[in-house]
Amino acid sequence: MISKNTVCLWYDGTALDAATFYAATFPDSAVMAVHRAPGDYPAGKQGDVLTVEFSVLGIPCLGLNGGPEVKHNQAFSFQVATDDQAETDRLWSAIVGNGGEEIACGWCKDKWGLSWQITPRALSAAITDPDRAAAKRAFDAMMGMVKIDIAAIEAARRG
Repeated sequence: MISKNTVCLWYDGTALDAATFYAATFPDSAVMAVHRAPGDYPAGKQGDVLTVEFSVLGIPCLGLNGGPEVKHNQAFSFQVATDDQAETDRLWSAIVGNGGEEIACGWCKDKWGLSWQITPRALSAAITDPDRAAAKRAFDAMMGMVKIDIAAIEAARRG
């Protein structure tokens, strides 16, 4: 059953592939249901996968195979708070290494065009430090990074 509030993500025939990847990559993620089209539609035929119910890190999602007209962009992203460098590296490598691309400042894009912010908790703490000079040093360090390096952020925060 679809949740009261669900994130609907548009795909060009690859919703099941994306949902399966997310379920294998992120904890508390799963593919719950696959629904096939009861008739022909502009992006597919009767019997094709039309929607996929899945969750990413506990967030309910619906993948819609709507066709090539709508593309993902960075106006929407999943922000994943990581606990350490190993988790940051694992998630980054999974997304980028599976046909995705690196962007900047902890942002990357998966092969379906969906944006992800792989954000260590240490970065969030550093750039919101009440010591504004420390926060600025950490922020400036982050601005030069692609994947976040927690040790470099912490060193910049300390000065």
